[in-house]
Amino acid sequence: MSRPSDRVSEPEGMMAAMSEHFDVHGGARLVGEVEVVGAKNSVLKLMAAALLAEGTTTITNCPEILDVPLMADVLRSVGCEVVLDGDTAKITTPSGLSHRADSPAMGKLRASVCVLGPLVGRLKRAVVALPGGDAIGSRPLDMHQNGLRALGATSTIEHGCVVAKADELKGAQIWLDFPSVGATENILMAAVLAEGTTVIDNAAREPEIVDICVMLNEMGANIEGAGTSTLTVHGVSELHPTEHRVIGDRIVGATWAFAAAMTRGDLTVKGVNPHHLDLVLEKLRMAGAEVTTFDDSNLQGFRVLQNDRPKAVDFVTLPYPGFATDLQPFAVALSAVSEGTSMITENVYEARFRFIEEMVRLGADARTDGHHAVVRGVDKLSSAPVWASDIRAGAGLVLAGLCADGITEIWDVFHIDRGYPYFVENLNRLGARVERVIGAVERY
Repeated sequence: MSRPSDRVSEPEGMMAAMSEHFDVHGGARLVGEVEVVGAKNSVLKLMAAALLAEGTTTITNCPEILDVPLMADVLRSVGCEVVLDGDTAKITTPSGLSHRADSPAMGKLRASVCVLGPLVGRLKRAVVALPGGDAIGSRPLDMHQNGLRALGATSTIEHGCVVAKADELKGAQIWLDFPSVGATENILMAAVLAEGTTVIDNAAREPEIVDICVMLNEMGANIEGAGTSTLTVHGVSELHPTEHRVIGDRIVGATWAFAAAMTRGDLTVKGVNPHHLDLVLEKLRMAGAEVTTFDDSNLQGFRVLQNDRPKAVDFVTLPYPGFATDLQPFAVALSAVSEGTSMITENVYEARFRFIEEMVRLGADARTDGHHAVVRGVDKLSSAPVWASDIRAGAGLVLAGLCADGITEIWDVFHIDRGYPYFVENLNRLGARVERVIGAVERY
């Protein structure tokens, strides 16, 4: 079984991946067990946090996805030695760390900007290339920069890079206009080595924020309030390396939950804290699924059993603990095959409804108006060639293809490989028939 990181190596491999597509055969019912590994939205930030301490930091339960080796390249560009071995990343950070993070890998993933905070915190200066990532709408860096300025740094955009520097960093009271995950992380990682106390109000509350706070505290930081909207950071003089296990990926776990509901299947999902998905699982109960959860020291996860056609449910995306914007494509896909009419409201990223254009190709009855989409469920979708615009849109199209007649071609599947380890292999093991096909891109 090939890993995404084996299958696609830079730079030639990425071009090869962009010519791949999936053939998804419709009519599958997914049944069985699937294991969720570490969270994409956590591991990349944890890797960046290793910049804060000289020595070797070990991160386990890493997902084997394309973004991990890309982040490894970012860290190598500033002088780190990074060894990836299965689900383990060993990051050796030198004393003579470079402040310039402008490698080509920076433009391929949004999370690359999270090296900004650690570099400013440790070196008091940074030149970080503007990040790339998914095409889901505007994600400016204003709050990142304003937080660094509040700590005493200057921050500008010059020649396609964020340039920040400071003589010293001092604790400050910082209010975020929006509970941005990225801004919270960058400010947090700069503040841990600042002099004095920093209070971040309206901070993001996502489980991934808690995960990075846990790791930073293991490294010797002093952070209070993880999981609440107020983070208090008491600065320390230095941090030390640690070994840390990444939390399970709640977005991947939710993907499988929606897959069970859409295919009228029966899936047991292990390796993720079910309380991170309380709202998601409640929505699926409302759609008619039988949902059970388990959470003990030996096993975490849930089971979703859907016997009948799902019932229409409304969804509104909000910052955690609300319904995650990353799951909006799955809400649309579920609504497209449900009985009744659903209203989906997108409050986070304005371009995320691009996904609906591809769903309409598959026969979905959906209309958008600003931040709202109305989806009237149909009995069955119809196969067509479609294109993934981002990680979650790609996975959502795969699930939709499972509910369509015929064979659905899904292009630009390198997006899916950025977020889902062994996705095709797991689907086929659970009863689907999905084939990875390498060939020239044909536009219809």
